[in-house]
Amino acid sequence: MTTLAQPLTGIVPIAPTPFQPNGDLDLDGMRRVLDCMIDQGVDGICILANYSEQFLLSDEERTALLDLSMAHVAGRVPVIVTISHFSTRLAAARARQAAMAGAAMLMMMPPYHGAALKADEKGMLEHFQHVAEAGRIPIMVQDAPLSGVTLSVPFLARLAREVPLVQYFKIEVPGTAAKLRSLIEAGGKAIVGPFDGEESITLMADLDAGATGTMPSALLPDLIKTVITAHAAGDRCGAHAAYARILPLINYENRQCGLRATKTVMMEGKVIKSDAVRHPLEPLHPVTREGLLELARAADPLALRWGR
Repeated sequence: MTTLAQPLTGIVPIAPTPFQPNGDLDLDGMRRVLDCMIDQGVDGICILANYSEQFLLSDEERTALLDLSMAHVAGRVPVIVTISHFSTRLAAARARQAAMAGAAMLMMMPPYHGAALKADEKGMLEHFQHVAEAGRIPIMVQDAPLSGVTLSVPFLARLAREVPLVQYFKIEVPGTAAKLRSLIEAGGKAIVGPFDGEESITLMADLDAGATGTMPSALLPDLIKTVITAHAAGDRCGAHAAYARILPLINYENRQCGLRATKTVMMEGKVIKSDAVRHPLEPLHPVTREGLLELARAADPLALRWGR
């Protein structure tokens, strides 16, 4: 098992899962994605997340990607493994598997299935307790609208206090900055890693609120990192300028493309051979695709030229 020598901060993007045009896993492409991300200067990598199309992967494919990623990254950066599942038993088994493979951290959403099947706060607390006991490594709670679960600040603070391995929080809900600020105030030292997500679309406000990290896609982490570095150094003018330069691309990714954006840019940059997504997801419309690449060429992220 891997332990973190110090709290994880900075930029920890989601690795996309590359597929061949027929929908099969592209394992060589996955290795190239991981190498590209490390060259982007990331502080960690998250695999098997929603932006990795985890909901379209079989258990056997999850295991193959976990083993490949841990072996290929080989300790160069910490790896976070997403293990969300409605079943506490299965989430705990995934946690144990990820920890034994060398994951530095687990990420998970609260238990939910569809729009109406959710656990109450007692059930959620027990769910996280069982996962913590199984994995015995830090846990990041993903607080996102996709689950349809309301995670109140008092409950999250209680979760951090009562399940000590629940230390990190990825907040990506409307009003993220306000929720981060309230969570930090309510949880104190138990909130080790307050992060934002959602492609870093509200990054400046979230950093001002106390976020110590961000978890965007792997499209432009090298450019987002300049914002974080400038902000941490107290250079607000530099941070604002760097953020203003990349915000059109982030906005286009978030509002028009979703998880398909990184694959399209990485294919253009010859990181991967195909930007295929699995059905029922649809590929980008050609006009949307060209709009994305136009903005990417202007911003010039490493992913657009890594393999050229």
